[in-house]
Order: sequence, then C-alpha cells, then structure tokens
Amino acid sequence: MQSITDNYFLTLPEPSQSALLYLRQFFMYEMGLTEAWKFNTPFYYYKNKWFCYLIYIKKKDEAYISFVLGNKIEFPNLLSEGRKQMKIYRINANENIDNSELKEIVALLKKFY
Repeated sequence: MQSITDNYFLTLPEPSQSALLYLRQFFMYEMGLTEAWKFNTPFYYYKNKWFCYLIYIKKKDEAYISFVLGNKIEFPNLLSEGRKQMKIYRINANENIDNSELKEIVALLKKFY
C-alpha cells in the first residue's frame, strides 16, 4: 500500500519526479534522515528535529530543498531570497545533482543539531 508521501512523488511530472525521488533516497539512506509528511510536503528530520523539506512548485515547474537552519552556514548555492532562517537549494531536474555538494551542506548543518 502506498503512503501519502509515495503518492506525492508519483504524481510529479518527469524529470522532477525522478530528481525528487532520488533526493528522497539520498536523504534517508545516505544522510540518515527520517521522513515525515507535514504541511502537504515531505519533511526530513535529524535527531527528531526538522532538518529540510522538498518542494515542487507546479506553476513554475521548479523544485528545491529548503534547509531549516540554512542561515547558519554560507554556501554558494544556498540562497536566502529574503528568508530569515531557511535557505533553499534549487534543483535543476535536467542536470545531475551534485552529491558531494549536498553531502557537504548536510554535514555542515548537522553540526547545529
């Protein structure tokens, strides 16, 4: 039986669906985060605290990761865009995701938990 979260990912258009499904696996299995469904969005937790979430904006065909404590670090591809605490990492579903960059961001942010 599919969960609400499974259905969310499976209803996304390609190539965004594949990119976000990849990130889902990356966060849970490579980065050791746990997944929960909050506010109609897949959230990822570290030490039982909000760490990040995945967003797909259908009208703009745009996807990004929002890191809850993103303001704690400076990283070229983390953008605040006027947010006080969170920073986003844009995903271009037509290009390969930079695993090493994401691993570095996650490792830096885990130090604040």
